[in-house]
Amino acid sequence: MPAVTVENPLTLPRVAAPADGRQRPVLHVATAPSGFEGEGFPVRRAFAGIHYKYLDPFIMMDQMGEVDYGPGEPKGTPWHPHRGFETVTYLIDGTFVHQDSHGGGGTINDGDTQWMTAGSGLLHIEAPPESLVVSGGLFHGLQLWVNLPKADKMMAPRYQDIGGGKVKLLTSADGGALLRLIAGTIDGHEGPGITHTPITMTHISLNPGAELTLPWRPDFNALAYALSGSGTAGAERRPFHMGQSVVFGNGDSITVRADDKQDTRGPNFEFVLLGGQPIREPMMHYGPFVMNTHAELAQAFDDYQAGRLGTVPADAV
Repeated sequence: MPAVTVENPLTLPRVAAPADGRQRPVLHVATAPSGFEGEGFPVRRAFAGIHYKYLDPFIMMDQMGEVDYGPGEPKGTPWHPHRGFETVTYLIDGTFVHQDSHGGGGTINDGDTQWMTAGSGLLHIEAPPESLVVSGGLFHGLQLWVNLPKADKMMAPRYQDIGGGKVKLLTSADGGALLRLIAGTIDGHEGPGITHTPITMTHISLNPGAELTLPWRPDFNALAYALSGSGTAGAERRPFHMGQSVVFGNGDSITVRADDKQDTRGPNFEFVLLGGQPIREPMMHYGPFVMNTHAELAQAFDDYQAGRLGTVPADAV
């Protein structure tokens, strides 16, 4: 799990929560079911079974892999539409190529993020490059769906390519944690992602036995998802491990601790910490569209079938 790392975390800016911060309690721990997406690559549905009131403004999140493909095995998705939200693809291992019907896209590698605002709608594809299909190799990442408020749902589509070298790297007071801040703000430090809905997204590596307490905006919700390893959440030390999500309650600080022994291929407890300002609008989600009403969903399907969301370009991958 390379993503982005540093040899000595103690050279990085350090973050810490105020000693009198209100700890967020753990409300729920959910286990992600496994499935397949696109042309058949394995995923874990990180937020399955969690009520939307705890997720808002997030819709869903898939952990893609971790899978070590043999030659000829890597898979992606065929051309498909989206409207009404943003997709955030964070690649930890491997390579993915994106292309859309508006001329956007690009290639992301270890530690890169591609932030696609679908807005009024487009067609796009995500696929491994031909070289990876031929050779095989490790593939691991996340795709997060972030809702857009009604006022922004029909905005023009947009891409942000966030190279791994652009993420804000931080550490804890004792250097036991490495934080990769992709979007939002933690303790005055800001990530590079530009968001329409205020959110924070960070990938954290926590050394065995280390504990991390972070300040967290009290108007944001808070979710953690374990990518690899095991640890505990909250001051009450609620256990969670790879493939499990934690829903936190109200407060202004979050604590996560890594177990003393990590029984995984990597040495550390790896997890993603997410939070956002709830939109608190009606949300209707069906397939590749996220709108406010059933009528808007029906219109999205009509527009797609009529070709109004774009066409596959002649130079399609």
